[in-house]
Amino acid sequence: MEELDQMQINFGEDSLFLMNLSLAVIMFGVALEIKLTDFKYLWSHPKSFILGITSQFLLLPFLTWVLILLIQPSPSVALGMFLVAACPGGNISNFLTNYARGNSALSVSLTAFATLSSIVLTPFNFALWSGLYSPSALLLKSISLNYSDVFETVALILGIPLMLGIYVNKRKPFLAEKMASLLKPISVVIFISIVIIAFYSNFDLFIRVIGWVFGLVLMHNLVALGSGFSLSKIFGLNLEDTKTLTIETGIQNSGLALVLIFNYFDGLGGMSIIAGWWGIWHIVSGLTIASLWKKYNYVAKVV
Repeated sequence: MEELDQMQINFGEDSLFLMNLSLAVIMFGVALEIKLTDFKYLWSHPKSFILGITSQFLLLPFLTWVLILLIQPSPSVALGMFLVAACPGGNISNFLTNYARGNSALSVSLTAFATLSSIVLTPFNFALWSGLYSPSALLLKSISLNYSDVFETVALILGIPLMLGIYVNKRKPFLAEKMASLLKPISVVIFISIVIIAFYSNFDLFIRVIGWVFGLVLMHNLVALGSGFSLSKIFGLNLEDTKTLTIETGIQNSGLALVLIFNYFDGLGGMSIIAGWWGIWHIVSGLTIASLWKKYNYVAKVV
């Protein structure tokens, strides 16, 4: 695994710009479906909202730190896990929540609030928890990361597109609906294509470590899904809200993690592979759990 700490996946300036732009467009497409009234929902349902934010930005980073202490991964792998855990919910969480017959209003509201909060909380959580694991703390010192630049990048590619999308939805709801259906799939395809091209040059190493990385991401993702589910059950949330918190915590914005890795960590191998595989696996796990819950709803209605 030490080999991953030495590996770098390099991007040209044009590819990096296109990757940043495509993620911003993805966020803009998601925001086109968010209304200002979605924020009002949070105030009328504070318990589910507070638990959702707690699960995503407090419990998951803490449990990630515990998992890392137990398995002692190499420094770059640990940094990748910390960064993924510090990111807000992924862009497909709203779709999966709706598919699972969860609380769509809560999901959209949490996505909007978590995205805005991530401008501050993502850099803060990453710095805090990675600094508590000695190997990753030493690696961070050698990188000399400027966190003000990270704040700026997250604001540019998440915060501004989010606010613009909400504004367009408010002013031109019909146009927003049409734009969302067109922009999201195109930008997602572009983003994935760029990542695949970047990883292709290191394909041999990726094949050698994929078994170990798969097991690690599987454990980490189960921790994420379990944290949202467990917190919901402990505090007595209904089934719809439980589904929502489980999915919102288990589906992380690994695209944001990859953008930050390529911008500020020179495509550091362990970080890149962890974030890249997270982006694939959380779709599989999310669709699986959403399908099981949808089937459960159908059986319950029949019975």
